[in-house]
Amino acid sequence: GKMTDNAPPPQVYRSKITAYVVICWLIAALGGLMFGYDIGISGGVTSMDDFLRKFFPSVYQRKLHAKENNYCKYDDQMLQLFTSSLYLAALVASFGASKSCSVLGRRPTIGLASLFFILAAIISGVAPNKAILIIGRILFGIGVGFGNESVPLFLSEVAPVQHRGAVNVLFQLFITIGVLAANLVNYGVASIHPHGWRIALGLAGVPALFLFIGSFVIPETPSSLIERGKESEGKKSLQKIRGVDNVESELEEIKLACEIANQVKFPLKKLLKRSSMPPLIIGVVMQVFQQFTGINAIMFYAPVLFQTIGFKNDVSLLSAVITGIVNVVSTIISIFVVDRLGRRKLLLQASVQMFICMIAVGAILQVHLTTTGSLDKGLAFVVVVLVCLFVMSFAWSWGPMGWLIPSEIFPIETRTAGYACAVSTNMLCTFIIAQAFLSMLCHMRAFIFFFFAAWILVMGLFVLFLLPETKGVPIDAMTEQVWKKHPVWKKFMGNLDRTYYEMT
Repeated sequence: GKMTDNAPPPQVYRSKITAYVVICWLIAALGGLMFGYDIGISGGVTSMDDFLRKFFPSVYQRKLHAKENNYCKYDDQMLQLFTSSLYLAALVASFGASKSCSVLGRRPTIGLASLFFILAAIISGVAPNKAILIIGRILFGIGVGFGNESVPLFLSEVAPVQHRGAVNVLFQLFITIGVLAANLVNYGVASIHPHGWRIALGLAGVPALFLFIGSFVIPETPSSLIERGKESEGKKSLQKIRGVDNVESELEEIKLACEIANQVKFPLKKLLKRSSMPPLIIGVVMQVFQQFTGINAIMFYAPVLFQTIGFKNDVSLLSAVITGIVNVVSTIISIFVVDRLGRRKLLLQASVQMFICMIAVGAILQVHLTTTGSLDKGLAFVVVVLVCLFVMSFAWSWGPMGWLIPSEIFPIETRTAGYACAVSTNMLCTFIIAQAFLSMLCHMRAFIFFFFAAWILVMGLFVLFLLPETKGVPIDAMTEQVWKKHPVWKKFMGNLDRTYYEMT
């Protein structure tokens, strides 16, 4: 209500937007491109006949029988494992990445991510059998774990406070561009037999190569340098990023945050303390919710979904391209409004729009899609429009906010560990959804859309009552300006560590 809207005016440090910092953002955002390409490519590849014939002949056989069950075409655990093994690997890797971010720094971790991706692209592209194919997926997963941990942290730490939301949404924007690129590639290689799918998987190495080169160009973040005791380098890095010489006030804030951080020897232990709970709960819950909007179900399997409601193969890939374009455009909208309207308004508006779309899609399929028939043209078109409206609202809300909010709400002493918990939660939920969606589609039929609608309702209520507004709050002042002032969360903050007051 009223309390959260009248936040104190943000402390704006001096900064110019330099060409250098823009290059940093773009290079780092390539990490998002790789992740998006990966999400997008698997759905298309798994509906290609050449790929199924070689690796999943039984699914291919089922696909051939004309009178098949619409909802159960692709229900195969191994096929789902191909898609979801990536997320399991990313889940495990994100903890290694957290360590790497703290010990080596954000920049080398971004470099490592790109190496894993290059390796994965080569192995997947030449895979002679199912085992090697899955190994390639797992390497992609490690790359995703390292990239999704380091890139949003890097972006949140180099961005000037008044543009932090927009800069961080770049990561999400590039994810959506990656998904779109993958859909276009799938569309292009679907007609190249029998190795079209190899091209699709191998091309993931291209953005990875650029990112690898880029990881030598970008600076280390000031927070990371100071945290590791390299104060003068931290100051130089800050001056370079901000484009001004006088960075004292921001430097002091980072140093203070790092001093507190250095008193904390075990960030994971500190993360479980009562006063660390608010950001941890929100960071983790945002990720769970992002997945349970049903977006991945729709994005992963858009080609499959559109085939299920009766589109032919190439048309269903085309409709996936359309949702991809909607996704990119809406994310761009988010870049312009996230720091003006704030995080809460976007999330609340989108929850309403997504809820209506899910209920509508579920209702149409429930009433009109029989087990073996297909929808008539008019209704099928309506479903595509509803899916686009759904994707649109996700892309300016839960998509970017799922990554932005967890990367900006942790104090530095628990930032890498807390963010690793958020990233691994995201991967776990993505894994669950990727692994379960096709089976759920098969058993629950159209009810799966009502299942997601129920989740969306819960999310809207969560935002309404429990999510504080964080726009314009300096990243190292969250505790003071956000958590201690929130009607619910301030109860957790208690009398915060006395040492903090003695120091200030």
